[in-house]
Order: sequence, then C-alpha cells, then structure tokens
Amino acid sequence: MTPSLLPLPVAVPLAVASILLLVGRFLPWRLPDGIATVTALATFGLTVAIAIGTARAPFVYWFGNWSPRGDIVVGIGFVAGQADAAVAALTALMFAASFVFAWGYFEDIRAFFHVLMLLFLGAMEGFCLTHDLFNLFVWFEVMSVVAFALTAYRLESSALEGALNFTITNTLGSFLMLGGIGLLYLRAGALDFGALSRSIASSPHDPVALAAFCLLATALLIKGAMVPFQFWLADAHAVAPSPVSVLFSGAMVPLGVFGIAKLYWEIFSPAPAISHVVQTLLLGMGAASAIMGGLGCLRQRHMKRLLAFSTISHTGMLLGGIALLTPEGLGGMLAYLIGHGLVKGALFMIAGVLLARLGGIDELGLRGRGRTRRMMPVGIAMAVAGLLLAGAPIGLLAEGAHLLDKAASSGANGWVLSALLIGPASTGAAVLRATGRVFLGWGEAAGEEERGPSEEEREKANRPLWLMMLPILLLLALALVCGGESVGRHAIRAALRFIAWDGRASLGAVPALPPMPGDSLAHPLLPWLSMGFALVIAGHDLARDRLPGLWLRVTDRTLRPLLALIDGLHDGVVGDYVAWIVVGLAAFSLTFAVVGG
Repeated sequence: MTPSLLPLPVAVPLAVASILLLVGRFLPWRLPDGIATVTALATFGLTVAIAIGTARAPFVYWFGNWSPRGDIVVGIGFVAGQADAAVAALTALMFAASFVFAWGYFEDIRAFFHVLMLLFLGAMEGFCLTHDLFNLFVWFEVMSVVAFALTAYRLESSALEGALNFTITNTLGSFLMLGGIGLLYLRAGALDFGALSRSIASSPHDPVALAAFCLLATALLIKGAMVPFQFWLADAHAVAPSPVSVLFSGAMVPLGVFGIAKLYWEIFSPAPAISHVVQTLLLGMGAASAIMGGLGCLRQRHMKRLLAFSTISHTGMLLGGIALLTPEGLGGMLAYLIGHGLVKGALFMIAGVLLARLGGIDELGLRGRGRTRRMMPVGIAMAVAGLLLAGAPIGLLAEGAHLLDKAASSGANGWVLSALLIGPASTGAAVLRATGRVFLGWGEAAGEEERGPSEEEREKANRPLWLMMLPILLLLALALVCGGESVGRHAIRAALRFIAWDGRASLGAVPALPPMPGDSLAHPLLPWLSMGFALVIAGHDLARDRLPGLWLRVTDRTLRPLLALIDGLHDGVVGDYVAWIVVGLAAFSLTFAVVGG
C-alpha cells in the first residue's frame, strides 16, 4: 500500500458519476443501484486500505508531482493519517448502506439520483483527505450544492422551504470561508496547511490570522449545525428523503466538526489566542448544542425532526471533544463520531421503514401501528439504537463517551460532563419513547411532544422489508461490536498522530509518535446514570395517564417554557437564522477581544 492510493477514493466515485450521467438513462432500472453500491463499497475498501497503510506514518501525495521545494509549496497535496482515513471510511460505508436501503427508491428519475450521490461521496472524501485550504473550500462547495439538490428532490412546498433555508445559511458559510481563505493567502502567500501553519507560527499574534480563523470556523460550525448556527438542520432533515437524511446526520454534519479539528491542529494551533478561544467559546458551543439538542428532542413528534435534534446534541459532544485539546478528547471524538454515524444512520433508515410500511412519520399518529409480528424486528432495532444513544455501556459510542469523560475529568470541565449526561439521556429517552408508543402501543396520553410540529409525509413503499433491514442491522452490529479498550487505544494513537503531524506534512517529515497519555480519572457510573435517566424519562412520558395530576402540572409548568423556547426558535424563517449567524460571529469577536485584552 502506497500513497498513490490517496486520489482514488475521490476519483473513483467522480468517474463513475460521470459515466452514469452519460449512459444512465439507457440502463435497466436496477443496474444504477448496483453500480452505485459497488462503487461505494470499492471506495470503502480503498479508505480501509489507506487506514491500514497509515499505521506507521501518514500518506502524502502531491498531484502532478509538484512537491515542495524547501519551504515553498506550490502544488496541491492529499495527506491522510489514520484519523482522516477512518472518517473517510465511515463516509463510504454510510453511502454503501444508503444505496442498499434506497434500492429501487428513485427509479422514476433513473440514474440521476446516483450521480448526485456519487458526487456527494467524492466531495466528502476529498474534504477528508485534502491538505490545501482552497481545495477544502472546493469540496465544501460541491458537498453543499449536491446537498441542496437532494434536499429539494420532491419539489413540494415544504421540501423547497427546507432546501431554501439550508441553501441560504450554508451559502453564507461558503462566503465566510472564502473570506477567511483570502485573509490567510494575503498573509502567507500559500494555501497548503503546512505552509499556513509555519506562517502563523512565525507571527502567532497576527490579528489577520485571528480574523481568518473566526470566518473559517464559523463556516464549518454552520455545516456542523452547532449553536447558534444549527437552525437549518431540522428543516432540512424533516423534508429530505430518508436515504439522504442518513448521509446528512451520519456523515455530512459530523464532517463539519471534523473540519474544525483539521483547521486547528493542522493550521492554527501555534496561535495561543486561538487555542484559548477553542477551549472557551467552542467548548461552550459544544456543551450548549449537546444540552439544547437533547432537550429539543423531547418536544418532537415528527421522527425525522426528533433525530435531527439528536444530531445537534451528539455533534455538540464531538465539538466538545475537540475543544478539550487533549489526545483523549480528540480520540474520544473520533470514536464517538464513527459510533454516532453508524447508530444515527440506522435510526434514519428505521424512520424510512416507518414511512414506507406504515405510511407516516408522526409518533402520535403511529401509536400501536407497529405492533405486528412483521414489524417487530424494526422495533427491536429501534430500541437497541435508542439505548446506544442513551449511553448504554457497550460499543463504539460508549468507548467514545468514556474517552471524552476521561478528558473532561482531567481538566475539570463540568460543562462537558453535564453534556455527556443530559445529551444522551434526553436523545435516548425520546427515541425509546417513540419506540414504546409506535411498537407497543404505550403512551396514550401525550406530553409536550403533542405541541411539536408535524406534517404528513410518504415514501416509496414497494421495497422489500428484508432489504431495508439489512443495512440497519449491519450498522447496528458494527456499532455494538466495534468497542472496548483496544478501540479506545487505537483512537488515542490516531489522535496523537493527528496532533503530532501538525503542518510538517508539506516537507515530508515524519514526526515521532508522542507517548500515550497516562491514566486519568473517569466516572464509571456515568453511562449507567445516562441510560437510567433515559429509561426514567421515556417511562414517565409513556405512563402519563397513570401519574398523579399534581405531579404532571408541576413538571409541565417547569419544562414547558424551556421546551417551547427551543422549539419556537426553530421557526423556519430564514431571516431569523441569518440573524443568529451574526450573533455567532459577534460571539467570536467578543471572545477574541477579551483574549486580546
């Protein structure tokens, strides 16, 4: 295995997409499904091979053999360590699973869906592997344009509204990213991560570099749907086809947060002011996202909106792991990112099964309709996924949360510990509540979720249930089996290599792997508390008709204003969402002003 493999995860899906665009309309209906699935699996195999090959040192590939001459970098390079390759492999796997789940779904538009999806895949792979800032922007833009088209696929009013909100907010992010790139190029005269890192190291207090980080980080935080930039996510998820929502939550949104890690560790880590902002503002944004998204879940009845708020919550935990600026925090982020992608992808597929088989997505409207022998495997899979989200001490999510807990405990970060408890407990409770209501017929008396927004939605119903369940079971099995201390050690090693690589890839240097961090304290009861709280909350909501009226009045009056505020802020008005982007930029400016003072 050699660095020459690096361009292939991008080139293969883009090449197949080009061929399908030319000949797809002449192919039999099912052939594009098979071609797209095989292409995604081939991309997955390539990224796994790259991950194995980078165990000793990252791969570096210079296009056209335009390698650096001394400190001068002219060419564009791809660089992949284990962390980059692992995220790229997850992305390819999610696409393969989504293609299997969507088999026969888009036969009315023939291969055009597969063309868009393969372009989407190629863009995400390029985003993971690139070592050039403008190249990162190009892949960011390709991802965004394809995602806009996939969101508005049905051309209905709700789909167009969700796509419009998505388009405007993310396009503003693109303009901000382009502005940040311009500022850095003005100072460094280069766009390679290594060259930029050396330029910032030579002048770590340069206000132009600080402004560039503000713009670039805001663009990626919009893509990552972090507070206060998260408003577009629920609107887009609620209207996008289920196979597309799988990729939004399982791959695209976490990639925005992973981009923050690349941005900081490979470019801006020499600047002490930026490190302080990451450890304060971004840590607060991550914790606020985890808590707000978790609480927002509890008020939702539309299953895809519920899962969208869950994505905000769990992605906030990823940002918190990065903001801790420790190997354990970054390793926990990597493990949690992969586990979250597997579980959340399975849950959005389950939502698609409900749409296809039961003709609806509203939790209250589906009460008891899944209580059949044929649908019981779907209910079991949903319950398992809900427990994993809730923090059950098994699998990849549990190992990632354990590493995040250790990193937060060693730094006495109470906000992160609160997020690790409230976020999983709330999101898991919402999923478990929906499972009990839909598949067991419990929860006759609805709570705050009755006030949540909902609308009727349908998806293609002629797909076999076993075929839709196949990728669901595969993703959940991987999330359950791929856990334990050995995975945690691999995640920390990948994080250490990611941190140590810094900007020196441009020069071909291979820094030594730093020593593994020593044992730090953790809270062994945290996953059990989180899962216990989730079960208590779900049980409470499903047993409202048996609880004392006084108790319900007290709890409802206590929680209703907060839940109503969270839901009311997501009002679908794009002007309000743009205003919150300005608020986020102001928060960056004020934080830098405090640091500078």
